Amino acid sequence: MTQPDRLPSLPEVHRTVKVPDRGKFWRKIMAYTGPGYLVSVGYMDPGNWATDLAGGAKFGYTLLSVILISNLMAILLQALCVKLGVVTGRDLAQACRDHFSPQISFCLWILCEIAIAACDLAELVGSAIALQLLFNIPLAIGVCITALDVFVILFLQNKGFRYIEALVITIITIIGVCFIAELIFARPDWGSVLQGYLPQAKVVQNPEALYIAIGILGATVMPHNLYLHSAIIQTRDWQNTPEKKHEAIKFGTLDSTIALSLALFINSAILILSAASFHFSGYQDVAEIQDAYKLLSPLLGVGPASVIFAIALLASGQNSTLTATMAGQIVMEGFLQIRLRPWLRRLLTRLVAIVPALVTIVFLGEGSTTNLLILSQVILSLQLPFAVIPLIMFTSDRRLMGEFVNPRWLKVIAYAVATLIVGLNAWLLLQMLSKQ
Repeated sequence: MTQPDRLPSLPEVHRTVKVPDRGKFWRKIMAYTGPGYLVSVGYMDPGNWATDLAGGAKFGYTLLSVILISNLMAILLQALCVKLGVVTGRDLAQACRDHFSPQISFCLWILCEIAIAACDLAELVGSAIALQLLFNIPLAIGVCITALDVFVILFLQNKGFRYIEALVITIITIIGVCFIAELIFARPDWGSVLQGYLPQAKVVQNPEALYIAIGILGATVMPHNLYLHSAIIQTRDWQNTPEKKHEAIKFGTLDSTIALSLALFINSAILILSAASFHFSGYQDVAEIQDAYKLLSPLLGVGPASVIFAIALLASGQNSTLTATMAGQIVMEGFLQIRLRPWLRRLLTRLVAIVPALVTIVFLGEGSTTNLLILSQVILSLQLPFAVIPLIMFTSDRRLMGEFVNPRWLKVIAYAVATLIVGLNAWLLLQMLSKQ
């Protein structure tokens, strides 16, 4: 273990992807394509599945509006991450350490580690559920098996960062194809689907709907992704001039916007599938992923529907784990300036998630896993303001950003997003306390 002095983010892959100085638009966008997709997998992980399935089964298409609003927030916040990483050469964790007191930085680190553990927990449990559905492997064993993917990450990162990006994009494609098939099988009412994207007051008036909505928010706008994106954008080797920085911000933002649009489709597809299959057929209490798997083929009248659902779940869990462990490395190095060997850092991240998963499964039974997934997403949402507010502060600071500082209109929108997030979290806490 060493204590480096202002090492760059992910030094083993920093500035390793070449960017053409000249050339057509498509050559440049291809050079910058990748980081956005690594970020996007966190927006379609098994935690999303749990909240989207529960929301669709119980409330039909109503919570599609929450998915849309959350995704628009994500696009804005990830664009700010790109700007921070490109202009300052620091990721969000490093920027917090540079500008906050050691005490505040330490608290932010602890909160972020809790968020990463909650995220990793969702991915482990989701992958284990998929293994159980496909191969009848007990959940406790499945949780341990999924932890072994740490070796895949290490192998690919040693090969080069582009290999990780290629794997992630391939798996996203598999998930997307699976859900296109599922939507064809489900035949939803597309008019009602479009109406579901319009915000409705009953989402905040109904405590149960609000709880799931906050879970969707936590599963969609993920705090560790803000740290991750501000770091991995720096894998691109642009020239250090204002003109090239503007170009890097433009193409990096375009990359993440396209990738997050795909995440919007997949999240929407999960909820639409749940609503069309369960809500309108009398199975409104379906919340467990296992129950959804058992019912899909009989209700849709399509034999492979359940298997396709489980394959997409397994792909989603394995894809998301690639980025959660990478985010853990970025956060520890950025906040503490402590570098652990990559295999040790990822093993520690895994252990923090494995323990609560195994305890829950052993003592509360396998039927408790979906509640655990939803709770993990609420934890993410409660931690979100502690990452969002510093991000907006830094990108709105002219001394730090210079000519790249957020314009006034962007500051207003960004702080409105932060206020909405904090307000919804406060509302959720009040609702939970009132039940005590």
